[in-house]
Amino acid sequence: MPLQHRRVTAELRQARREVVGDVQVAAEREARAVPTELRVPRIRKQALVQLTPASMRTPSIGRDLPQMHRSYTHLMAQAPALPRGFELPLEPRLPRIGSVDAVALEERAASLAKRSIKREAKVFALELAIRMMDLTTLEGQDTPGKVAALASKAVRPDPSDPNVPSVAAVCVYPNLVPAAVSRLEGTGVKVASVATAFPSGQSPLEAKLKEVRWVVEHGADEVDMVIDRGAFLSGRYAKVYDEIVRVKEACGDAHLKVILEVAELGTYDNVRRASLLAVAGGGDFIKTSTGKLPGAATLPVTLCMLEAIRDVYEETGRMVGMKPAGGIRQAKQAVQYLVQLHETLGVDWLTPDLYRIGASSLLNDVLMQLRKERTGAYQSGDYFTLD
Repeated sequence: MPLQHRRVTAELRQARREVVGDVQVAAEREARAVPTELRVPRIRKQALVQLTPASMRTPSIGRDLPQMHRSYTHLMAQAPALPRGFELPLEPRLPRIGSVDAVALEERAASLAKRSIKREAKVFALELAIRMMDLTTLEGQDTPGKVAALASKAVRPDPSDPNVPSVAAVCVYPNLVPAAVSRLEGTGVKVASVATAFPSGQSPLEAKLKEVRWVVEHGADEVDMVIDRGAFLSGRYAKVYDEIVRVKEACGDAHLKVILEVAELGTYDNVRRASLLAVAGGGDFIKTSTGKLPGAATLPVTLCMLEAIRDVYEETGRMVGMKPAGGIRQAKQAVQYLVQLHETLGVDWLTPDLYRIGASSLLNDVLMQLRKERTGAYQSGDYFTLD
């Protein structure tokens, strides 16, 4: 090796020794400056130097040259890490939120919608759709007279055919609950009322609870509440959960349906999260929509909610009801929803106690299809009363 090259190599080694020595001295000096109670226990001087991240080390020949990471000995404020999933004490334990495969979900919903059923099964499905129906009127022009007419139709959907069953419930605004109760008393048809500042949910909690108590005191059998979507979408899940729990307490013996308003939730992941949150809060049913927005109940979003219900049942044994509402206007759609229900949750859910269809204009089309299946001839809509 040339003499000049040897001299340069020796100088480099000597410089490296000096740098390492200076680093160790600086590390010891800075460690002594830290109060005893702030030091990390059981870490020796040499280990202190080696705590430097790899990104702070200077590359050298064959090894890393350690450098002091000065921020190590300084206290820094750090935001607490948010836990994944629900940060709520849920009893019994619910399944994990997970991530929804949107492509697979929509493909599954589309394939179930193509299922064909025999004539006898179709008649059964149409009659079941009637028995599961929540006949609804939620308009600004509703009157006690309109509610009385709707109640009569709910009890006898087809006056010419006594074999047609009654619907499950009549759903009205809170101020019309007394009118509905007076017409449906003793018929077996339930009275449902929307509440909690329907449809927006933007009211103080105490006002919501007062409204719920009022409708229950005046005879409502079921309460359809709306969640605070603003709180949910901003990540305040505890607030949404607390509201559902408080409303459930205010309901007493009345059944609680929790409306998610899926058109505003944006993603299937949010729909699943909101579904589990509603179940955790004590909801007896979870419901898709208020019916006031164009993107209401769809087969894929309903399937997403049904799968959440299935996961809860498999994890806890608790059976939660489901109610698609909004945009269901044809008998063919109603049958598709029932096929989806049967294939996802099984025959145990084929009852009005665990499945409802919210509709305002569906009943007449179901009656027309039912009469066609029984007589072989279509009937005009003029033969049926307007909903």
